[in-house]
Amino acid sequence: MLRPASPGTGVIAGGSVRIVLEMAGVENALGKQIGSNNALNNARATVEAIQKMRTFRQVSEERGIPMEELWK
Repeated sequence: MLRPASPGTGVIAGGSVRIVLEMAGVENALGKQIGSNNALNNARATVEAIQKMRTFRQVSEERGIPMEELWK
């Protein structure tokens, strides 16, 4: 499970998840490994999650609302 963190928090995740997030340039994130303790599977899942990440602009276009509405 990956969640955004407040600015200045840094990467709080264990093992391979932390390594992948730091290599991807993610500065603030919270990570929790659920289900598997296998480092390779967790690294692969993290890479897949990063590839599925969307920007605020993409989310607002998909929902058909202005970006300002996302924060309400």
